[in-house]
Amino acid sequence: MGISQYIKEIGRGKQGARSLSRAQATDLFGQILDGTVSDLELGGFCLAMRIKGETAQEMAGFLDAMAARLNHVPAGDKPLVVLPSYNGARKLPVLTPLLALLLAQRGVPVLVHGTATETSRVFVPHVLEALGMRARTSVGPIANGEAAYLPTELLSPGLKRLLDVRRVVGLRNSGHSLVKLMNPCAGPAVIVSSYTHPEYAISMAEVFELMGSTALLLRGTEGEVVADARRLPQMDGFIAGRRVALQEGRKGTLTDLPDLPKDISPETTAAYIQDVLAGRKPVPDSLALQVEHILQLVHASTPTPMAETA
Repeated sequence: MGISQYIKEIGRGKQGARSLSRAQATDLFGQILDGTVSDLELGGFCLAMRIKGETAQEMAGFLDAMAARLNHVPAGDKPLVVLPSYNGARKLPVLTPLLALLLAQRGVPVLVHGTATETSRVFVPHVLEALGMRARTSVGPIANGEAAYLPTELLSPGLKRLLDVRRVVGLRNSGHSLVKLMNPCAGPAVIVSSYTHPEYAISMAEVFELMGSTALLLRGTEGEVVADARRLPQMDGFIAGRRVALQEGRKGTLTDLPDLPKDISPETTAAYIQDVLAGRKPVPDSLALQVEHILQLVHASTPTPMAETA
């Protein structure tokens, strides 16, 4: 066992590195998640893939390995809306909890999963605590109309270990891309995913198509999956891997800007979210559109009950 044979292929530099097949990527990533590789091998993998970049086939293999080892959220009668949250707030309030709660108000089950990857940002659990919502301590069903937060380590301790490598080497790795693409549900799900640079929109779309995912993809807010309240981003949908146009983006800043809090502290952000949910402040336009597009994907991927026979 070991992954040295794979590191030899992917670790030859930007020009000389060879890509792995989907099966090879599945084997490699499975060993990483199982914790059977050394810290040196793990660091070598992270740096090699950072330089080379992942292909869609490699990401599909990583997702295959992940799916075989995840502690899956049980499926319900409606597709689970999945909101990965790993970036937090740097300059703007983190409104991922608002997106989750707006969706829950519309009767769908919502999972937010994540972990803190930096020490200087405000993360979703901080805001949820200010809202009186605690992170779950075990994986279980999520009811229709409920929003729940699951720390990554409950879904996969091996994935959490991989994400924590960033604290040592200072660079993101394949795990940070994987969390935005994976389906942690044992049934149908709508994955809401975001990118920070246009080239990632292309590569992430390729993976969604290859995996047959149902998803919404947009340029989010500071790496979070919520639409930037100051802009109207392009939103692309995928239904069982088939790409559908949902929202044409608009360049520049919106003329009618929402009254966002200047303070990004958990308490101030939570107070703003409560005002929006109670109707005291309007839902930002781009966020309201995002909610509708997600619900459209939920409807499209909801299993149709079999007609009763006479």
